Amino acid sequence: MNKSQNIISDINILGRKPIIKATRISVEMILEWISSGASIEEITKTYTHISKDDVTEAVKYATEYL
Repeated sequence: MNKSQNIISDINILGRKPIIKATRISVEMILEWISSGASIEEITKTYTHISKDDVTEAVKYATEYL
């Protein structure tokens, strides 16, 4: 089970998709970026309000549920 405090699900935000806390950036979107070949650095450069740790936690969260 996810122990991250930075990945949350809220029915009022993106229909309860897991997101990075205080953003509307979903775990799904992070995975889409990575699957298209983007690096963590590219993701955090595009979304400057998230950190490398946020991206890493999103990937860890996804692996726990797959």
